[in-house]
Amino acid sequence: MPVAAEDVVVRKRRASAFAGTDLDLVLRARGIRRVAVAGVATSAMVTATCYDAADRGYQVTVLRDGCADSDQTVNDFLLDRVFPSRGFDVVSCAEWAGQPA
Repeated sequence: MPVAAEDVVVRKRRASAFAGTDLDLVLRARGIRRVAVAGVATSAMVTATCYDAADRGYQVTVLRDGCADSDQTVNDFLLDRVFPSRGFDVVSCAEWAGQPA
């Protein structure tokens, strides 16, 4: 899908999507207080972004079927045990979008 004129593009260069970017500034300027996180490295980039978002005061939702990791056991452990224990919601993409699962 092409980038639309009203889209905000944030170039991510670190593990956390917040580190070294203006993502926090962009979200706060729009009054956004809740973020949904997905990614291809649950044990690294997803985890770093979730913790960084929580440290900045955002409510965090992790999209279960939007995440993957090279180690499925680690991926499942983070989604099933670690993230919920930190107060992060873990839901499917369909649940997050408000569609029937």
